[in-house]
Amino acid sequence: MKLQDAVRIFADGKRAGGAVYAKGFQCLSSFCRYVGNLELSTIRERHVASFLDSSHTSTVSWLKKYNVLRDFFIFWMARNAVDRLPMPPARPMVASTFVPYIYSRTQIRLLLANIRASQKLEACQIDAPTLRAFLLFLYGTGALLSEACGLLREDVNFKRGLIAIRSNRFNRSREIPIGPDLYRVLRRYHATNHQTGEMRATQFFLNKEGNPLSQVTLVKTFQRLRRIAGVARRDGAIYQPRLHDFRHTFAVHRLSAWIKHGADLNRMIPALSAYIGQVGLGSTYRYLNLTPERFRTQLDKLSPRRSNKRWRDNPALMKFLAEL
Repeated sequence: MKLQDAVRIFADGKRAGGAVYAKGFQCLSSFCRYVGNLELSTIRERHVASFLDSSHTSTVSWLKKYNVLRDFFIFWMARNAVDRLPMPPARPMVASTFVPYIYSRTQIRLLLANIRASQKLEACQIDAPTLRAFLLFLYGTGALLSEACGLLREDVNFKRGLIAIRSNRFNRSREIPIGPDLYRVLRRYHATNHQTGEMRATQFFLNKEGNPLSQVTLVKTFQRLRRIAGVARRDGAIYQPRLHDFRHTFAVHRLSAWIKHGADLNRMIPALSAYIGQVGLGSTYRYLNLTPERFRTQLDKLSPRRSNKRWRDNPALMKFLAEL
């Protein structure tokens, strides 16, 4: 069997099982282009090692590609298409030193104040009102960039003040309430950008031509806005603030507000985890380390052992979330 056919069959099987498998298929397709459409049985460890080491990627990215290829060859070894696993030794995992950027409220106001200046050129694909509403949506919901781009008009229920977030990853789809400030922003945007009788895309956020927003264009647009607003990291980190950091900022600002008001974080963190679509508590608990130092005494009282539990497995927490 040729490698190209094997990749297609393997990917089709993943999709038939309900997986999107876009990145996995992309990795396998890249491998096929790199080594050529070889007979599956002739692929050796040197082919895989050469592909994995062909680009300068982080250890995390290297291991992700490694695991995709390993799963692929295990699948075909179980079906006697290959007689052995052609995988080189895996790289040892290293601890990540990356720290997300947390915008201050002053910086968020700076970004919003400079949107009109950054989008004044005719060549800009995204107008100022759309970019403003989009950024406030990210900050007000903690949604992923892909979730915000995929938001449909029918997902925004103004009558009930609810938004349906669609996601194909780890059962992250959810329905969340929104506050009055974000409600007014979205209501105003909807009234001015979704005129009846026009042929428009079904997405909620649209560019000047009435088409869905491109994630690539959004990233480039935001980096231009960030430079104009003078928002930058000054802690020596390589990466500058990103759109994705609005998600981290939402979580940290929410935790800070709860701490100020004396809320029980052992009850509220599962609610935050559910709201932003995280499967386990561990990912949400890490935001505690990003909150201001003046809250350190309160944070030290929390039990770190809870971080390994899944909030869905706790009946009391599920009852609490249902009553929100």
